[in-house]
Amino acid sequence: MVNMTNNEMTMDLKEGIPLHKQISDWLKQEIESGALTSDEKLPSENELSQKFGVSRVTVRRALQTLENEQLIYRCQGLGSFVTDQRTHQSFSILNDFSEELEGSGMEASSKLISFDQVDIADRRDLLSYLDIENKTIAVRLERVRLGDGEPIAYDITWMPIFYGQLIEGYDLEQTTIFQILEDEFDIPIEKGCYRFEASAADEKLSKHLQVEPHTPLLLMNRISYTIGEKPVYYQQRYYRNDKMVFEIMAERRSSKNTSSNDNLPFKEMVPVFRENK
Repeated sequence: MVNMTNNEMTMDLKEGIPLHKQISDWLKQEIESGALTSDEKLPSENELSQKFGVSRVTVRRALQTLENEQLIYRCQGLGSFVTDQRTHQSFSILNDFSEELEGSGMEASSKLISFDQVDIADRRDLLSYLDIENKTIAVRLERVRLGDGEPIAYDITWMPIFYGQLIEGYDLEQTTIFQILEDEFDIPIEKGCYRFEASAADEKLSKHLQVEPHTPLLLMNRISYTIGEKPVYYQQRYYRNDKMVFEIMAERRSSKNTSSNDNLPFKEMVPVFRENK
């Protein structure tokens, strides 16, 4: 737990500004300055109430504000902890890269590495993922995904030639595939299938992600589908492990409460983007 003395907790309360806002603003400043560090436990509501000379209701409102701004997180029975300026986005909802960074204060962009047509006749896995067994040509797109100009991930995306030709010519450094297909062509991306595995940076990835060779990476494999479960693309995304973690919330399966449609106790998975202090 963070050790705050009475002097450290002294704050000049001002008239005309709600007490809970003054407390939340003060704690926010402490977090953003680094005085309170990531995963550090805050004093209890009762301790903060005594230190600031306010009610627990006021403290609770201040903490709720910080939680809403994703500056702290709470664990039931344990208390409140400092996050590391991360953005939380429900992984139970399919989102593109820019949507994943929303709320983080990070500006999403990309660096286009290549966009070309490739013969995948010898890639039975890709033919199956893209459902193009009767064709052998696909579009391959490679990009570095950036947050505030810093490398977050490296994408390799394969698309059936039809969808690949649709996005050709668009600004793929400032616009996502989702945005182009949905906004320009009314092709909705309805769902995605994910698989995660451990990986490591080879020479190419280490160069583009600005990490040392053999650095551990998180590899996300995803197939995104439009209406009729038609694959729009298959994507491999290599995340830097110092920029990204996944938080998973799961519920214990109950034979009494689980319906026939509930195949897994999975509730939510949240991608969390780390920012440098």
